[in-house]
Amino acid sequence: MKKNLGVVPGVYPMPVLMIAAYDENGKVNAMNAAWGMICEMDKIALFIDEDHKTTQNILKSKAFTVSLADKAHMDVADFFGIATGNTMPDKFERTGYTAVKSEFVNAPIIDEFPVVMECELNEVVDTESFYCIVGKIVNTAADEAVLDEEGKVEPAKLNALIFDQFQMGYYVAGEKVGQAWDAGAHLMDK
Repeated sequence: MKKNLGVVPGVYPMPVLMIAAYDENGKVNAMNAAWGMICEMDKIALFIDEDHKTTQNILKSKAFTVSLADKAHMDVADFFGIATGNTMPDKFERTGYTAVKSEFVNAPIIDEFPVVMECELNEVVDTESFYCIVGKIVNTAADEAVLDEEGKVEPAKLNALIFDQFQMGYYVAGEKVGQAWDAGAHLMDK
């Protein structure tokens, strides 16, 4: 029997995404966002508040990067979620991390995170219910250390963080338990 929990955002897992953009002076700002998802093969939707420093930078620069946080960099990923660039102007510098300019968009790539999507601002959706930044992915890059022999990202090597909204924890994804578009194929013949 199920027990009623009330209103709980019960989607699990949630990604741990590092969003980075330049301000008008070329200074790097980054934030942690769990409320984001792919919305088309070449688009990502980020449900982030308009008042974030990173959001304001995206609106001005029209570009941003989205990196996947991993276990090895969990402390900085969490810091990017609890500190705000609105009141901490040296937020990125405090981490000691490095950023290089994307060759595809006017946005910083944080070197330490293993996978990054480089995005152009495609659309802003502002409704009574939510505020959403939609980016067009123009390139995805990954450290060779997380690639398999075919050049694809291997989740077991990536050790991507996932966020648990039930207990506010970070976990690592990676164990493959089945093949998509195959695990349920046997039910097609019934």
